Amino acid sequence: MNWFKIFEHEPYKEEIKDPELIKSSYKYWRMRIFYSMYIGYAFFYITRKSFTFAMPAMIMEMGFTKADLGILGSVLYISYGLSKFISGMMSDRSNPRYFMAVGLVLTGVFNILFGMTSSIMFFAIFWGLNGWFQGWGWPPCARLLTHWYSQSERGTWWGIASTSHNVGGAIIPILVAFVAGFWGWRMAMVIPGVLCILVGFFLINRLRDTPQSLGLPTIETFRGEAVPGPKNQEEKELSQKEMLLKYVLKNRHIWILALAYFFVYIIRTVINDWGQLYLFEHKQFSLIAAGSCIVSFEVGGFFGCLASGWLSDKLFQGRRGPINAIFGIFVILSVIGLWYIPSGGVLFASIAMFSIGFFIFGPQMLVGVAAAELSHKKAAGTAIGFIGWFGYAGAAAAGFPFGKITQDYGWGMFFVVLGVCSALMVLLLLPVWSIKSRVQEELDQEKENALEPELG
Repeated sequence: MNWFKIFEHEPYKEEIKDPELIKSSYKYWRMRIFYSMYIGYAFFYITRKSFTFAMPAMIMEMGFTKADLGILGSVLYISYGLSKFISGMMSDRSNPRYFMAVGLVLTGVFNILFGMTSSIMFFAIFWGLNGWFQGWGWPPCARLLTHWYSQSERGTWWGIASTSHNVGGAIIPILVAFVAGFWGWRMAMVIPGVLCILVGFFLINRLRDTPQSLGLPTIETFRGEAVPGPKNQEEKELSQKEMLLKYVLKNRHIWILALAYFFVYIIRTVINDWGQLYLFEHKQFSLIAAGSCIVSFEVGGFFGCLASGWLSDKLFQGRRGPINAIFGIFVILSVIGLWYIPSGGVLFASIAMFSIGFFIFGPQMLVGVAAAELSHKKAAGTAIGFIGWFGYAGAAAAGFPFGKITQDYGWGMFFVVLGVCSALMVLLLLPVWSIKSRVQEELDQEKENALEPELG
């Protein structure tokens, strides 16, 4: 049996003719696919961040240094970043139903294996493999969002979907603290792994491929939205070369977004991975209090994703650039606020963490939306994977380099470097303030071309 056949696209079915049946089917399948994808990605995040919140216990039990643990963090982000690029290209030519599910099952397996070893070498191997299959999570979601939700509503739905990692990120510190408190850090790795294997099988049951694979028209046809060029041009399958070269690598705006994403992910990952240790070690918080502040970061991110997606749809008519730049400026102010909180000031720390989460998760989500919309509907996973590669290079830089900076120069230099990264992020987001999606640009060009004979 060829097991890779399960990743092939589901064939298109004959289109349903009954308008009422199309309407009811779209309503049912959009909701079913959305909640399944949402739950699935939340659990991807649980197996990605399980180690982060086991770090203090591992330091105390196994004597690891910050630099040691930073290396493991960097291994995950390097493997994840590489995987996200490659799996992005793979996912555009794969059935998300199985691609996402198999990835989640395997991240669960490697979390379990991580919790069963004591060798730094095997920690690195299993965590690197976990990172590789973590890359199978979001590109299928991007494919589903671009095929089941049109541009006029996509920012809002993408924003809601992006809150899934905030839900996962809010659950994991509580889950790890509870499990580690009773059974140790090893079980705090094993139990999330088992849960993710079960959820992987849930995804196989719930998800489906494109609307056409269920006999439905395209989402643009269903919602009566225009697309450029001849009818169904946007639905033709692209070669891997077209996806990568024509719609990604030759697009200078995607390169700018990718560079901005590098710094977005440094900031997000630094706060997420080192925030608890900073509050515990430098601000004298208890582990539980420090962990609760990280929950505030995720809660802020939850609302930031919702607000940024909705604002970009309603206030800026689908342009993502303005919200990205505005939110970036407030990230700088929020990072400064976190440095100046008083020792033991849990309320102030929670507010600062909420604020950073709110404003950094806006660009983290919308830069991805912008990249997908600046490329091609059929190359959304490739575009997301490409900028994700840069993003997780940034996340890798948040591991060992920031651990080493803190170890050698202290938390003050840690915040200086973090502030510089925040400023660079804003400078890169400003040039794409006014950029529209590829489809909108082509529609505008068609309108201009149609008007030229009349004006002549």
